[in-house]
Amino acid sequence: MTTPLTGPGVARVHGAVLTGIHAEIIEVQATVAVGAPGFAIIGVPGDGTREMRDRVRAAVLNSGLAWPSGGITVSLGSPCLFRRGCGLDLPVAVAVLTAAGTVPAGPATGRVFAAELGLDGRLRPVRGIVPVLTAATARGGHVTALIAPQNTPEAAVLPGTTIVPGESLGQVAAWLRGEPLAREPFRPAPPGGAPEPARHEHPGLAGLGVSAGVRQVLEVSAAGGHHLCLTGPRGAGVPALAAGLVTLLPDLTEQEAAEVAAIYSAAGLLGPGRARIIRPPLRVPDHRATIAAVTGGGTGLQPGEAALAHGGVLCLHDGPESERAVLRTLAQPLRDGEIVIARGGAIARFPARFILVAGMRPCPCGESSGCTCTPLQTRRYRDRVTRTLGTWIPLRAAVDRPGLTHVPGGQPGQDTDATPWRRNGDIPRHELARTHPPADDGQAVIDHAIDLGLIGNLGARHITAVAWTLTDMAGRSRPGAAECAQALAFWTGAAR
Repeated sequence: MTTPLTGPGVARVHGAVLTGIHAEIIEVQATVAVGAPGFAIIGVPGDGTREMRDRVRAAVLNSGLAWPSGGITVSLGSPCLFRRGCGLDLPVAVAVLTAAGTVPAGPATGRVFAAELGLDGRLRPVRGIVPVLTAATARGGHVTALIAPQNTPEAAVLPGTTIVPGESLGQVAAWLRGEPLAREPFRPAPPGGAPEPARHEHPGLAGLGVSAGVRQVLEVSAAGGHHLCLTGPRGAGVPALAAGLVTLLPDLTEQEAAEVAAIYSAAGLLGPGRARIIRPPLRVPDHRATIAAVTGGGTGLQPGEAALAHGGVLCLHDGPESERAVLRTLAQPLRDGEIVIARGGAIARFPARFILVAGMRPCPCGESSGCTCTPLQTRRYRDRVTRTLGTWIPLRAAVDRPGLTHVPGGQPGQDTDATPWRRNGDIPRHELARTHPPADDGQAVIDHAIDLGLIGNLGARHITAVAWTLTDMAGRSRPGAAECAQALAFWTGAAR
């Protein structure tokens, strides 16, 4: 957004900074003073200032535009510590050119600039265009966004904006002077008239030879949003089963799709053919992935694998081999449905409501015959998952190597009706006890398991939620002894 000059050689242009998946529209002020030549940028810590100065100056000169001869000062507001400027090169360049009188000042509201600049003046794409345009439209009024052409596919799914794709800084300057662009600005169609969005396709359960017991566990997980642990030998195909689980899930809701779009945009994973995601995603990180790779962080507080799995499935196909710190950190999204990362003066929150599929072998070697693992080694191996995340995993099943028999595909899971929650697994513990208790005979089964020390209070909550899922799938009105006993068998891994 640009505003008229507030004094001789002063201009205001709006850009954006990104904290996690949340963007903040900032005002970029520029002034050109009479005196010795200079170029200072206030508000970018470290070496970012020098690099931005060099890029902006080279881009202006190589675009055939005049560089102001006086002292130039650009302010980005408060220091952007631990925040990634979402293409601040372009708003800084436009502010300098406006302050120098090279281009006219635009309207007081309604424009946002977001792109990086190459030394030759070309506009380069940036991450986080979806959060930027969401933040700009939230300020009210229609928004005109000047961005790189590569960012137009993801920007095209957001109504209420006019997208101006500029190939270079020279084209942007010409457009600001009223000249036409090579690519005409356009307004994204509303959701009802948009083209069919890209879908994430994964192989189903057909052809995997899944046993009836494992298939039931997967269906219960999909229907209720429950986490599960699959134990099997090497080659049991846990990632393939996780992909089959994704096919059982319903499409994302509008809110989930918007959150997933913001996450993938901030990660730079949106583009042609993947501009809008409505199918639940599947993420299968390597067991050597670090905390930053799984939970997020790094430069600009970028989303990790857990956030990228939001609304879908996160598969740790060899859970015990993952770092202990990674497994401990995953307890937060399993408990709260989000990941919170604090770095200095910034806090980033990433939605991370997913179904966890934890895979493990029966023992460290994973060999069905000729195993030489001691009981102590086996217990230590399994405890890395069961002691760290076992409280949050109510479904456990043993799987074998897949065969070649055909198993028909399943139906997508259904939403939880007449409640504020979409899935049974999302219902808080206190609400289950207060408004959704099982029948007396079912509660007796759970209480007996607590008395025997098989489960704790949190485990009882998960078993109750699974029992409700079994009840819903059977078309009954309330969990009884049979459903609670089946849920307890899932918890202990004794279900067949």
